[in-house]
Amino acid sequence: MKKLLFILFTLPFLVFAQEKGIHFEHNTTWAKVKEKAKKENKFIFVDAFTTWCGPCKYMSDNIFPQEKVGTFFNEKFVNLKIQMDETPGDNEEVKSWRAEAKRFAKDYAIAAYPTFLIFNPNGELVHRIVGGGEADEFIAMAKESFDPSTQYETIVKKYKANPKDVEAAKAMAKAATKAYDKNTAAEAIASVIENSSADAVLTKEFIPMLRSSITSVDNKAFELIRNNKAKVDEVMGAGKADAMLGTAVINSVLMPKLRASQTDNFDQAAEEAIKAYPDLKLQEAFMTFKPNYYRAKKDWTKYREAVNHLIASGAAVSETQLNSFAWTIFENCTDPVCLEAALTWSKKSLEKKENPQYLDTYANILHKSGKTKEAIAIQEKAISSAAAEEKADYESNLALMKKGLPTWETE
Repeated sequence: MKKLLFILFTLPFLVFAQEKGIHFEHNTTWAKVKEKAKKENKFIFVDAFTTWCGPCKYMSDNIFPQEKVGTFFNEKFVNLKIQMDETPGDNEEVKSWRAEAKRFAKDYAIAAYPTFLIFNPNGELVHRIVGGGEADEFIAMAKESFDPSTQYETIVKKYKANPKDVEAAKAMAKAATKAYDKNTAAEAIASVIENSSADAVLTKEFIPMLRSSITSVDNKAFELIRNNKAKVDEVMGAGKADAMLGTAVINSVLMPKLRASQTDNFDQAAEEAIKAYPDLKLQEAFMTFKPNYYRAKKDWTKYREAVNHLIASGAAVSETQLNSFAWTIFENCTDPVCLEAALTWSKKSLEKKENPQYLDTYANILHKSGKTKEAIAIQEKAISSAAAEEKADYESNLALMKKGLPTWETE
């Protein structure tokens, strides 16, 4: 299964064959980059990446080389890459930027990758983008750096000048949530709650921001949602309030109990948390979280049981989740019982539509289960319906299947 992640590896400062793509500066310094930007009256675009970040590599390999992306960024920006981690294979150019990379991480609070920083022609930070996107979407996000009403750092300054201004706080909450600036988002959301009525806050536009800020049972967003569950469900749909609150209970109540125990105490800890919050319906949130817990512990028997329980409960489980559950077993488990369960989940993910990624998952599990002849037929079907950029991966797996070789990592 090909996995595409967008919030959060790229090769250090190599020149790609991308004449039509973004042209990045080389053999330079931050002072020289700023000098060039000021002289040419251009903004500065900085790709702050790490070598271990999959989405960083995706942007470098698939987005930056595109002609339309290059046309936009080369015209509007002086472009720079900064590798934020250190590896034994770093070349001299990367090493020369190590001190600057540390300064960037500290001065500009870089906490996730990829982070893209945009500076005005005077070298002042005005905007940040966290996470990538496809070409048109990414260009649109970069265009926001030219407008003071959408520049992230300008929004921050306006909010800091008057934190009690509800509209400024709402704009700050929205921008900070988009930029994965969790601390600022939480602060702005708390300001909105403190200076607004419940009805003014509990809107379809603002509730999703409340959801992202509910990381603890002690914050104002948790209290607001808990005291207005009916209103939230009316706006967002039945059960949404309990789902939002359940996440906070998991993070700040259930997980500390689990970490503190030397034994597997999930069911006991969950029961205690449910008793502590009798007004909340937490069972489904806990059932949904349970496979993640056992995945982290690499207890694949308990993982299989948790997934089967979740599916049997009638809870909403999407095709994407089923595929992810199945692929996790494929990657990590050789137990025939687990593989048979994964085949069931994978087959279920294909009931509505034969998505080529899900077909690839099904074929790989069949192959690992010893049903290679059937796996080859399914993999050929996946290839026939796959997008052009996916075919190479699937064809590679097919070739291994036909040779009777593993398509999974072996020790």
